[in-house]
Amino acid sequence: MSTELPASRRTVLRGAALAGAAGAAGVGLTACGGKKGSSAGPTAAADLGAASEVPVGGAKLYRDDKVLVSQPSQGAFKAFSAVCTHQGCVLDSVDGTTASCPCHGSKFNAETGAVVQGPATQPLPAVKVTESGGKLTAGPASS
Repeated sequence: MSTELPASRRTVLRGAALAGAAGAAGVGLTACGGKKGSSAGPTAAADLGAASEVPVGGAKLYRDDKVLVSQPSQGAFKAFSAVCTHQGCVLDSVDGTTASCPCHGSKFNAETGAVVQGPATQPLPAVKVTESGGKLTAGPASS
């Protein structure tokens, strides 16, 4: 005769929560591990679309193309890699001219690429950007 009692609901839920947290932590570590040191941005010309989408005095993140573009003054565009120099995560948001990394909280100035808040210590690398016919192109061969 077995004297083993069935697991309580609380025990089952606690185990599920711990397993889920461990799985999520593993996914987070994978995302943060990224490609350490490969923060140069696009390796080929990337068509970013209308230049008018980048606000004057602000910035726009082109996450899929891994490019951050700012327009400090009308018609003057600057671009930087959107890959965090800390551990290779792609930046995920821009507030005014401050771009943020979701992995460890680094923040960068979108007009200069400079680190505003660590843990990153290196600035974002500049990326060539051109405007022609109202369209922006970034990366190598973007002339």
